[in-house]
Amino acid sequence: MRVEDFDFELPEELIAQHPLQERTGSRLLVLGRSSGRIEHRMFTELLDYLQPEDCLILNDTRVIPARLYGRKPDTGGQVEFLLLKERGPDLWEVLVRPGKRLKPGTTVEFGDGMLRADILETTEEGGRIVRFDYEGLFYEVLDRFGEMPLPPYITERLEDAERYQTVFSRNKGSAAAPTAGLHFTGEFLDKVRANGVRTGFVTLHVGLGTFRPVSTETVEEHKMHAEYYEFPQATADLIRDTRQRGGRVIAVGTTACRTLETVGSKMAALGEDSLREDRGWTDIFIYPGYSFKVVDGLLTNFHLPKSTLIMLVSALAGRDNVMQAYEEAVRERYRFFSFGDAMLII
Repeated sequence: MRVEDFDFELPEELIAQHPLQERTGSRLLVLGRSSGRIEHRMFTELLDYLQPEDCLILNDTRVIPARLYGRKPDTGGQVEFLLLKERGPDLWEVLVRPGKRLKPGTTVEFGDGMLRADILETTEEGGRIVRFDYEGLFYEVLDRFGEMPLPPYITERLEDAERYQTVFSRNKGSAAAPTAGLHFTGEFLDKVRANGVRTGFVTLHVGLGTFRPVSTETVEEHKMHAEYYEFPQATADLIRDTRQRGGRVIAVGTTACRTLETVGSKMAALGEDSLREDRGWTDIFIYPGYSFKVVDGLLTNFHLPKSTLIMLVSALAGRDNVMQAYEEAVRERYRFFSFGDAMLII
């Protein structure tokens, strides 16, 4: 399957460039998973498409202030870190800038030396494995010296760091927000639950591999980076009960979808009929031809051309349906990506 099959014309001005819109103020494009039918609504009208027997599964990961600015104490040279993945106690995989100056054996200081990092090795992708040294609790130190890792196309200053967190975030560890969840307020979630729709949670700590451009010619050649997930027993029980009631499992965001399908695929491989508590690392790559084990519907944002995310969406609703929907979204001036509008596939 060619990566070019997932390309389309996206005017730059349609990439949402600021986080100032109200959470529930987005538009909602509804796409029929089987029929390909398209409807144009507002996000608050999501309730019209949810049934009392359904459940929403949300990713409760919390973004950490993963961008650090420091210096090399020997030269005073300026350095930028982006924390990607915790590899062990005080051991992290990071992206660095400028990379050529940061070889193994180099030390970097942040906050006048209150946080130090020793570079241990270079990864295959050009990142670094570093060990941090500090006093106190790491996340408290990170809160003092780190900044929220907003995407580079965000041009407005983020006055409130919570605007890049979902209202249900609680488990720290992501380098990027699960942005489909940013549309929800606590009040709107209460309305969802008041209509009989139940909510469950998974955790997937979002790394940048999810958003990394696909550079191969064919989809099958692309390799996903691994991300850590947790799937609690309470969510497994909720999904089982939803099935028994005849309801649908609707994932909020591609990260929640990938977590559910990771566990579903794992249980299927073990010959088990039901889901159970699980945790670990997933590099699942979902593209057309994949057979969904758990997810019936998906609430997501609009993704960039030739991305793994549009491939996942195409696996659920069919490439032709999705590409037609995206072409219409461009014509109708929907806003794309992190702080953009929403799409419901059901």
